[in-house]
Parts: sequence; C-alpha cells; structure tokens
Amino acid sequence: MTTTQAVSWYSTLDAVTVYAQGALCRRRARGTVPPDGRVRVTGLPRALDPGSLRVRALTPDGTRVTEARIEIQAEPTETAADPADALRHETERLHDAYRAAEERRDRQRGLIDEVSALRPTPPAKKRDEPHRRTPVDAWLALADFTEERLTALHTRLTTLEREYREAEHRYETAVDRLERASTATPSAHLRTEVSALLTLDTQATEAELELEYGVPGAVWVPAYRLSYRQGDGGGRLLMRASVAQRTGEDWTGVRLSLATADLRRRTDLPTLRSLRIGRRQPPPAPSGWREPPTGLTDLFTGYEAAGPRPTPPAEAVGGAAPTPAPAAYGGPPTAPPPPPFAGAAPTRPGAPRARSAAPAMAMPPGAPPLSAFTPPPPAPALPPPPSTPPHPTTPELDYTSLVLSGPQEPGDRRGRLFPATADPVADEYRRRAEAVTALPLPGHAVRPRESAGSFDHCFDAAARADIPSDGTWHTVTLTTVPVGLRTEYLTAPSAEPAVYATLLLSNATAQALLAGPVEVTVDDDHLLTAALPTLAPGAVRRLGLGPAEDIKVVRRTTLRESTTGLRNNVTVLDHRVHVELANRFPRPVTVEIHERVPVTTDPDIRIEEHADWITPPEATGPDHHAPGTRLWRLDLPPGATTALDGGYEIRIPAGKALTGGNRRS
Repeated sequence: MTTTQAVSWYSTLDAVTVYAQGALCRRRARGTVPPDGRVRVTGLPRALDPGSLRVRALTPDGTRVTEARIEIQAEPTETAADPADALRHETERLHDAYRAAEERRDRQRGLIDEVSALRPTPPAKKRDEPHRRTPVDAWLALADFTEERLTALHTRLTTLEREYREAEHRYETAVDRLERASTATPSAHLRTEVSALLTLDTQATEAELELEYGVPGAVWVPAYRLSYRQGDGGGRLLMRASVAQRTGEDWTGVRLSLATADLRRRTDLPTLRSLRIGRRQPPPAPSGWREPPTGLTDLFTGYEAAGPRPTPPAEAVGGAAPTPAPAAYGGPPTAPPPPPFAGAAPTRPGAPRARSAAPAMAMPPGAPPLSAFTPPPPAPALPPPPSTPPHPTTPELDYTSLVLSGPQEPGDRRGRLFPATADPVADEYRRRAEAVTALPLPGHAVRPRESAGSFDHCFDAAARADIPSDGTWHTVTLTTVPVGLRTEYLTAPSAEPAVYATLLLSNATAQALLAGPVEVTVDDDHLLTAALPTLAPGAVRRLGLGPAEDIKVVRRTTLRESTTGLRNNVTVLDHRVHVELANRFPRPVTVEIHERVPVTTDPDIRIEEHADWITPPEATGPDHHAPGTRLWRLDLPPGATTALDGGYEIRIPAGKALTGGNRRS
C-alpha cells in the first residue's frame, strides 16, 4: 500500500484516558470507502507508540479492518511564519532589550559612584612655605556642584530603574509564554505527518472507524474541595484533577477519563503447560516460524562474482575526492569495474603493477592472486536449520515492521527478515514528551500509584475538557462525592495545652478517594487547604483543621513516692493526672483526650492503672497509636466545664531501682 493509492480521511480526537503515566487516545474518522478499501487516516501525533495502534469499525454493517500500520511523512513547507518561531524571536528581542536596560542602569550607577567620590585635595605643601588658609568658597562650590550633579543623576537613575523593571517583567512574561507554548504547533520549515494506513473489508460505501493508540507524556494528580456547614452530618466533596500533558497534540473538547493503573504493565496471562507421562503427547503450539526458502544461498552469487568494491587511489592518498572511471570502460563513471579479461597475467604480491586499461581488483593482504581461470569465491553457506523450530519474540512476529537484509549484511542474515532498527527521531519525540513526569507537583499532591495501593479505579470527567500540550498543570472537574462528616476535637495535654479540630470523613461510595490536597470551606468561608488521606470504599479517616481556640484545656500532675513490702523492698511511684476542659462554643462538642501510660517488658515491674480511660484498639497505618496510649472521650454541652481524674502506679523492686534516676517519665 502506498500513500498515493490510499484515500485520506480526516480524524478528530474524541476521548482520552490518562493513566498514572501516559495516555490512551481514541480518534474517530468517517468517510467514503474506495473500491479497493485502502484508507489513510491522518492527524496522529508524532510521539505515539506504533505497537499500540488498534482500529475497529463502528458501523454495524459487517465492516472489518484487515490491515493497519503506521506511516510517517516529512516534507518541507513554504509557510511565511510559525507562531512558535515568532514567539521565540520575540523572546530573544526582549532579552536583548532587558540586557540593554540593565547596562544603562549599571552605567548610571557607575557615574553616581564617580561623582560621590569627588573630594577636595589641597596642593602639596613646600618645606619653607607658611600655613595657608583653607579656601572655603572652593569647598562650598565643589559641594554645590556635587549635590546638583547627584540630584540629576539620581533622577535619571530612577527612570532607568523603572525601565529596567519593565523590561525584566516583559522578558520573564515572554519566557513563561514560550515555556507554556503548545508542542502541537508544527514547524514552519518541515511538516511531519503521521498517518494510519488501513485496509477495509466492507460492502458499504461509507464507514466510521475508531483508532486507539498510546502516547507518553501525560500525568495527573487528584485534588478536592470540601464544603459543609457546622452542625450538619454530611458534606459535599468536589473531586477535581490536575492534568499535564506534552504528547504533541492539543486535547480539545475530549471526553476525559483518569485511571490509576499503569499503562505499561503487562496484562497477558501466563501459559501453564501440563506435563504428561506416556508416548502420546499434545502437538506443540505453532510458533509462527518458517524455514528459509530453498536456493537462498544462490541469491547473491552474481554479487559475490563481481568481487569486492575497489578502493579509489585518491582515498588511499589522503581523503581526496574519487575520480570517475575512464570512458573506455563503458558505462557510467560510478559503475563497478568489470572482472579481469581472459588471458590476463597474474600479479605477484608485492610486485609493481603494469598500467592497463582496467584497474586491478583490490585484494586483501596475503591473499593468492586471481586469474582468468580462478573461480569466484563461493558464498558463505547458511547454517543448517535447527532440529526444533525456534520461538520468535514479539518484535519478530510483527511482520509489518520486518526489513529484508541486503547483501552488505553477514552471510547468516542475507535475504532474511529481521526487526527494523529503532527510529532515533521518534525516540527523541518520546523523550521530550516524558519530560512532563518531572514536573513539580502541587502542594499536598500525591501521585496516583503511590496513593492507590493495590486497587485501580477510573474516574470520568463531568464534561468535555481542553488540555493543551504545554506541559503545565490544568484543573478539570471530575464528579461530586457525598461524604459523611463528624466534627471531633483532639487534645494531648501532656505534650501541648491545645485542642485541635478534626473532621471524620466516611466514604460510603463504591469508589476510592485518592490522597491529595483538599480546600475546606465552612459556611461558605474558606478555612484552609489540608492533605486528604486515601479513603477506600467504606473507610473512615481523620482530617485535621487546626487549633480550636474556643476549647480550653489544663493538665496538672502529682507524684507521690513510697515503699511497701515486708522489708520495704518495693518502690511505689503514684502518678495522679487531673485534666480540666471548658467549652466556649455555642454548640455541643465531642472531645478526645490522649494520655500515655508507661510500658515495660520486665515481669518484675508492675504498672497498675487507676482511671476510667480506655485502651484504643490495635491498628496499622496512619491510625496507629503509640504503645501505652489511653483515651478519654466525652461530650461537652455549650459553655460547660468538666474535670477528669486518673493515674497509675509503678511498682519497682529495690534491686532494679535507679538511685537518683528520673522515675517521673
């Protein structure tokens, strides 16, 4: 199939699914099917992965796609100007203006320094000369001149400083526009077009196709906005996403989906082979390998008979340009020389050659001379086929990308099909696209693969979105999630006499909420931006909102040391804890007080608790409590004050007590 034989169809980008890294794009194309069914769909990006192309027919009339492959065309253009080049030239012009303004400002500062350094210098006094009076008028005249000159210079410096700041601002703005410019703009001098060459099997006159392909250079992170009113048991969580892409094509009006999965992860299932005992075995699965055709060794016999290509004398001297062969040889100047004619005398190695009408063939050092009766060297034989057919790899089974090896290849590769070498230009496009993965993340943002854990989810945008290929973050709205909310207050008075407000978020949906920044709005007033933890379906997590000034806490402790036992051989450390809480809010609040009790692994040391606090259940992850944590939970009415008392005793045998040690911690 060639591009001149195929009918061109224009395609539009319809949907994009952004994964943790990379994206899967879907284009749609519609047109009239030619009689031969050959179609060329244009508009594909340069950085696409050729092995990811998938095409299917959308019309329910039995249309099938029997062949699909990628073709890249590049041709010079004669356009007058390129927006990217114009922006680059404008940036260079503003850079020159910025440097010129900086030089004018620095030169003005130098003039001010020179004038400020003017000082009156009296002439040198001779030995017998009497003391001279100081000319005050001259001093005052110099001071007036310096003041007048500095006033004018500083006025001019103020103007130059303003011009310098304006030039700097214009230059930085142009640099920012250049960095944010879309990479989908084609070059003004070379137009590169990536197309999909398709062959359709259909009886219809028109068909609609969907092309799917993968591209690198796209990332996303989740973001949220939480709105609720005090006293309500629920809230509204708006899920958003920050998306950045540098794939080489602008996503305009596309149906956007965001997935936490890895696009490059293999999803094929392993083949489990069974082991059977006996003579009857299942036939081996076909591997797709075929033996080389017979007579492949004779394909290059004529090429070998011509002998090696002679080395031009000019190249042996020092790299001069080769001269064309004389016209007496016949044929064009670039034609290879004919083989030696019959009756030519053999040449002896090392002997001077006689001048003749035809140059002698180049011989390797130490090789025997060739004569008219010397047969041509035989072509190297191909290795015998293996006893069992080999199993080709995936690139070797991609028959559309195989290339026939020419005569310059080694003997075991001549005339055979091998995978094509990598395209360095396409690799450079993909390397530039993947540079977006190093983009700095927004505050409190977490990459999807780090927060998703062992599950994968896909989120659909609420409406079609526009994401230009500029490598910067763009915010899109995904969906609204109803969440359960309960306000609680935490305090650890042993560490800090402060009470902190928290929100208990419960995810009652079947979709996970990934970790990311959340803007909290209470009663239509923005409160703060916090970090939302990952919320699995049905999970409950705590979100901190900062200190609560309307709840006061005071903690007092007392220690009484005594001895007990038959011989007073046990030291008893009696710790008493007294906590007071005051609620200044006009509504009831729930407060959780955290305390710590010492823990020990020595069976001889006993710790006895005297309080009505509770021991939190064992948990892992962010909800994990330190060993020895104890909790008080209570509800405080508006304006109420309460007191909590607790304590513990530490009983230490006399042989294990530390003399002068600190037993209070």
